Amino acid sequence: MTEEIAAAGAVVWRRGVDATPEIALVHRPRYDDWSLPKGKLDAGECHRSAAVREIAEETGFHVALGRHLGRTEYPVTRPHPGPKVVEYYAARALDGSFVPGDEVDELRWVPAPAASSMLSYSHDEPIVRSFLAMPADLTTLLLVRHAKAGSRSAWDGPDAQRPLSANGRRQLPHVSTLSALYGASRVHAAPLVRCVDTVRQVADSLGVTVLPEPLLSEEGYDPDAAVARLLTIAGMGGVPVACSQGGVIPDLVSRVAGAGGVDVGEVVSKKASVWALFFSPGGSGHLVAADYIPQPQS
Repeated sequence: MTEEIAAAGAVVWRRGVDATPEIALVHRPRYDDWSLPKGKLDAGECHRSAAVREIAEETGFHVALGRHLGRTEYPVTRPHPGPKVVEYYAARALDGSFVPGDEVDELRWVPAPAASSMLSYSHDEPIVRSFLAMPADLTTLLLVRHAKAGSRSAWDGPDAQRPLSANGRRQLPHVSTLSALYGASRVHAAPLVRCVDTVRQVADSLGVTVLPEPLLSEEGYDPDAAVARLLTIAGMGGVPVACSQGGVIPDLVSRVAGAGGVDVGEVVSKKASVWALFFSPGGSGHLVAADYIPQPQS
């Protein structure tokens, strides 16, 4: 069986002078082509981390990830013959500057609707169309299920004080990494030790406190009120991270998705997994897309 070559890339965008989104296209002198920034995964690297790393290497820009846009698959001969499968994401350019190099010698910011005519490969065009299908400046909210906690039967204190287990603490870097990739700026959590501690590293890295959210706990969950609170959190600006419980997340995501007319299928929520939820801009507060991100090997 031919080995698949895993890669990741992005439609990197910024606001142009007339507010029309511009996207970054890169020229590779080795192939004399114009393409979206992308590259192969390093050993043990996830697709989202690879996308952000490759963007920095090829364009010089630091970005905040957005929604998953789709995948392309095509045959290549290097580093060995086989299918190359590239996962693509939207990515908002935050800061940086392009420096020409051997791999990429030119970067052009092109009005998004005109980008397809400049791309060298037809398999990139559906990715650009997927990007154009929704507004560029969606609001992102990361809804996290707390990491693994110690056994209920082995804990003799109040359940709200039950701490993370050793396995749970090993899950925390994944949550912190994803939060950074999406440009997290605020942190909320149900008022349980295991929820707060799941996102405490994120809060510490941002220099903020973890804001308590009783409606996101199983004990305090009221469906209508929790939906309203989640939409309020999303509408407060920036990129919030909110940690909740397994008895809340499936119903909450289903209700928010249903109100927005988004088909998310069966809503799963494993320990320390993340739902990246994307809401329409302008304060209308409805969900337009959602990506489920499990723990590696979970």
